[in-house]
Amino acid sequence: MEIKGTVREQYGQAALRVATGGSSCCGASAALEGTCDPITSNLYDSSQTSELPDAAVKASLGCGNPTALAELKPGEIVLDLGSGGGIDVLLSARRIGPTGKAYGLDMTDEMLALARENQRKAGVGNVEFLKGEIEDIPLPDNSVDVVISNCVINLSADKGRVLREAFRVLKPGGRFAVSDVVTRGEVPAEVRRSMLLWVGCIAGALRDYEYVAKLAKAGFESIDIEPTRVYNIEEARQFLTGEGINVDAIARQVEGKFMSAFIRAVKPPSKECCGPACCS
Repeated sequence: MEIKGTVREQYGQAALRVATGGSSCCGASAALEGTCDPITSNLYDSSQTSELPDAAVKASLGCGNPTALAELKPGEIVLDLGSGGGIDVLLSARRIGPTGKAYGLDMTDEMLALARENQRKAGVGNVEFLKGEIEDIPLPDNSVDVVISNCVINLSADKGRVLREAFRVLKPGGRFAVSDVVTRGEVPAEVRRSMLLWVGCIAGALRDYEYVAKLAKAGFESIDIEPTRVYNIEEARQFLTGEGINVDAIARQVEGKFMSAFIRAVKPPSKECCGPACCS
């Protein structure tokens, strides 16, 4: 099955599990007690989640908290790429207030249904969930102030196109602020594949310098990668052992090389400003 179809199937299953009171953990991680915790747990504090539907919190398959780091402002328009159960969209909607607008984009029908139900339960009006693919965003050019995403861009088979689309829909001066999984340094291919399966179900993380290069090629400036959680080999021991890998033998090759990171970039301001607001 192609990557996109696999992603759709895995995340559809995750949404159905949450809707029936189960865990969102996917793939092999779902079968191993605690193996999801190092990636998806403790990303949001209780002050953020206490007023959200339980299903929105349980459906989170992220690796960070982009809403806490994006410095959202009242009145802004925010787009969440791969919005899943809607947790980051709902949190964004609160930060930008009633004069702002938060869009969530997802290609999975089950996740969209779950997100819209979570929106209804939360009573949030300044939110719209859109069906579509992050490689082909169904919004016009220069239409949003901030693009966020939570451990989704690494799942795309065409990350360069995703970043070009994010650049297109951002207004001049707009901000790219995502959490994602990245790698650094050399790792044997078999080990890399197994670690990424553990970290993100079917993740295809870029190396940190590759991410920077693709953002720059898309047109972004002021690019920065800030590690937020470096994965420990012991956290992956149970999963890797189940995959037939001698953890002790590969520990030095893996330790400190897989991480969640907050990735920031800016679309350059327009050189042809038509008024006091267009370059803000």
